[in-house]
Amino acid sequence: MTEPDFYTMTEDILEHPLFQQLRAYPHHGAGNTVYDHSVSAAQCAFHMAQRFHMRPERVEAVTRAALLHDFFGYSWQSEEHRRYMRRYSGWQRFTHMHAFIHGPHAANRADRVFGLDQRQKDAIASHMFPLAPFPKNSEAWVVTLADKVVATREMGRTAWQTISRQKTA
Repeated sequence: MTEPDFYTMTEDILEHPLFQQLRAYPHHGAGNTVYDHSVSAAQCAFHMAQRFHMRPERVEAVTRAALLHDFFGYSWQSEEHRRYMRRYSGWQRFTHMHAFIHGPHAANRADRVFGLDQRQKDAIASHMFPLAPFPKNSEAWVVTLADKVVATREMGRTAWQTISRQKTA
């Protein structure tokens, strides 16, 4: 099997109107969006899967799962989401926080829109480990690791910009 390039294996997702809507949702600061984060995580996962010598069909599966890992479809920083959270209190409020619920929500939504295999759904649902279930397969571990690498880089950039502004103020 010939190994496709990143764009060939993801163009149907990248060009889909619902995926394009992720450009409107801020994520991890510094002008970053859920779209930017998702593409970066997918590119990272694609390269990791190749380095780990995964079979070409699994490289594609993990890349697509990484691209869809935050396909939850709402702004978790919005007033609307804050109002949703006010419906809960105590332990329920904690367990309904975005960090805990968005993986399974993104997996279900991605499956409805794009059709996923079970390994991809598990990878998306568990990408927030240890706040989510233990990753069950190699795809889940690659998606989880790629998400952490990219999120750390994005948050580091945000922290650096904040510190730099404070120094000049």
